[in-house]
Parts: sequence; structure tokens; C-alpha cells
Amino acid sequence: MNEHAERPPQPTSSLKQFDILVGEWNMIGAHPGLPSAAHGHSSFEWLMEGTLLLWHFDWERGGPPSALSVIGHDDSVETCSMLYSDERGVARIYQMSLEGGVWKMWRDAPDFSQRMIGTISSDGNTITWYGELSRDSSNWEQDLDVTYTRKQ
Repeated sequence: MNEHAERPPQPTSSLKQFDILVGEWNMIGAHPGLPSAAHGHSSFEWLMEGTLLLWHFDWERGGPPSALSVIGHDDSVETCSMLYSDERGVARIYQMSLEGGVWKMWRDAPDFSQRMIGTISSDGNTITWYGELSRDSSNWEQDLDVTYTRKQ
């Protein structure tokens, strides 16, 4: 007899609040280091329904780095974690929340902290995202701002 079959399943926390992101998005980004607006494409899809979400974003050449992220949840905390990796070889872990149409993401690190906040429109088809960075954990400056528009 399978001893694992007798044990009740471990509780898992759902990421169902992120369902609103699932799909294809066009992106327009602004960054102080870019001479003009950057254009790209983003997609969100479930790797495991309600528990692991894949976020893939591609920017046109000359824009921010294209990247791949996996969003998941530890049952012992309220916030989610995101593993980020981009085409430069940069890898980071961010914390994330999405509640009441407000999507927040942050990373606290000694030499490079970031915080982003996105507001999701009432129809769920537009996200206005503002980003900031800090190199000393006290002085903040503009980072990447993005407008996401759902592809119809």
C-alpha cells in the first residue's frame, strides 16, 4: 500500500488573484536611460493552475532586457515570490502582491533595491506600472514605467 496515499494533502495557497494577468499584453515602456519609448510584448500563463505562473516579456532591440520569470507562493507567508532571469544573465528574487487591482513588486538588496506598483483598470485590460530603484536603500529614482494593454 502507498503510504503517501493515506496522508492528507498539504495545504497550498492559491495565486488565483493573478488570473487577471493571464493572457497576452502589449507593452510601452519609458526609462530615463532610453532615448524614446520602448515597445514589447508580455505573456502570463499558468505552469500549474493557481500555484505557479510564468511571466515572459520581450522588448524590441534597444529597450529593456527581455526576461522570463516564475511567480510562486510559500504557504507560510502572504506575499508571493518571483524568480527573475533576463538575457543579460541577471537573476533576482522579488516579492509580489496583487490585491484590489493594485499589483506591487519589490526587491530589497544593499546595492540595488527596486519597487514597482501597477494599477489595473476596472475592465482589466490596462495596467499602469511605475518603477523606482535605489542604490543605497534610502534615495529613490525613476526606473522603468510600463503601460500594459491586453491584446484582444
